[in-house]
Amino acid sequence: MTAPSDADLQALTETVARKLMATGSTLATAESCTGGWIAKACTDLPGSSRWFLGGVVAYADAAKTALLGVPGAVLAGHGAVSEPVVRAMAQGALERLEAEYSIAVSGVAGPDGGTPGKPVGTVWFAWARRGPGGSATVATHCEQLPGDRESVRRWTVQRALAGLLER
Repeated sequence: MTAPSDADLQALTETVARKLMATGSTLATAESCTGGWIAKACTDLPGSSRWFLGGVVAYADAAKTALLGVPGAVLAGHGAVSEPVVRAMAQGALERLEAEYSIAVSGVAGPDGGTPGKPVGTVWFAWARRGPGGSATVATHCEQLPGDRESVRRWTVQRALAGLLER
């Protein structure tokens, strides 16, 4: 399976942009393993300031806590690559950047860092949506993505944006 190309990611991001602009909605990101690549894909599009509010690259656990409000106990209990952490990252991005939607990702891109329970290619995704009264609805999903570090990161960007469209 070949990783998505730059053109594939651009086309997908353009679709996300059209959908968000059609509803007057905004997006924020909270990224770990992608290092801001989702935000880059968004801001590569001219006019993205109409729908993209910003992103937080929180690679270290301390940054996840300080910038996104991920509880230290959650990180200690579950690890950075986990459902509770990406859920908290998505909620933190939604609240702190005051967006209608957020995407959060945390994974093991490789080539090292994998464990038997979380091998290289394991990525957790979260998509949050602001509801009435400011409450958030969060959906999460874990995937085992193929390939080397570059491929895992490309697939993560693709899956994160496609997942937003699905929701």
